Amino acid sequence: MSFENESDLLGAISRAPGYSVTGSIIFYEGREVARSYRKHALYRMLTQHGVNYRDHLSKMLLPDDAIYVIVNNTLFIVEMKFQKIRGSVDEKLQTCDFKKKQYRKLLAPLNFEVEYIYILNDWFRHPQYKDVLDYVISVGCQYYFHYLPLQKLGLPVPSETAGEELPMAA
Repeated sequence: MSFENESDLLGAISRAPGYSVTGSIIFYEGREVARSYRKHALYRMLTQHGVNYRDHLSKMLLPDDAIYVIVNNTLFIVEMKFQKIRGSVDEKLQTCDFKKKQYRKLLAPLNFEVEYIYILNDWFRHPQYKDVLDYVISVGCQYYFHYLPLQKLGLPVPSETAGEELPMAA
């Protein structure tokens, strides 16, 4: 099973102290703080807000997950990449700048900010990925290995677990 299927961002969030998830709605201490839009769910949300993606993009982009954080009006595109051997995922990391710009165009009618984050497995720690990982940072995207810090999403961090990270299965 791929990392994308094994890694459940909503499951990780729901296991964090004070958090619960109902459907795609994320709650902290009973208060809605975010919403998740996986794959086609992002386009259903856009349609509900009167946005036709074809007016902004020539091709639909399907995020592994997209977390809209209410307090900072930001949609975090979260892509999970797992690799065991050389392959096409190698080059996919180099597309974050283009995709972030495409998502910005798509979400401009809603005035959402957009951030683009990769969650990677240890394959990408190999020295041959240094340049690509440097590039990811240089174009304003982010990456983490096996986890995603709550504070990077702008979600509340429980005081007893300051600096809480969302561990992702690998």
